[in-house]
Amino acid sequence: MNIIDFLIGLTLINALPHFVLGVWKGRMLSGLGFGNKQNILYGLINFTISITLFLYKYGFEGLTENGIYLGALFVVVAYFVLGKLLYRQFHEKFYAEMDNA
Repeated sequence: MNIIDFLIGLTLINALPHFVLGVWKGRMLSGLGFGNKQNILYGLINFTISITLFLYKYGFEGLTENGIYLGALFVVVAYFVLGKLLYRQFHEKFYAEMDNA
């Protein structure tokens, strides 16, 4: 392991909470400030750095050979794609029921 491997993992894992909280409209300080769009953009920046470093070190064939990175990538993409659906399903319904109580 070297510093590039550390930075690949750091930026990939840092992207996840910013994606999730940005899509779910949670408040979290990012490198770009507070706000949903800032967190989503910061997550995209972290993911871009991670994938760029990974491709630089391991190449495109590394994506098929490294299952851990592909698993993490799947989780990030799943949260980003399903975030709004899950937000509507759970968050909005919860607060709508709280208002009616």
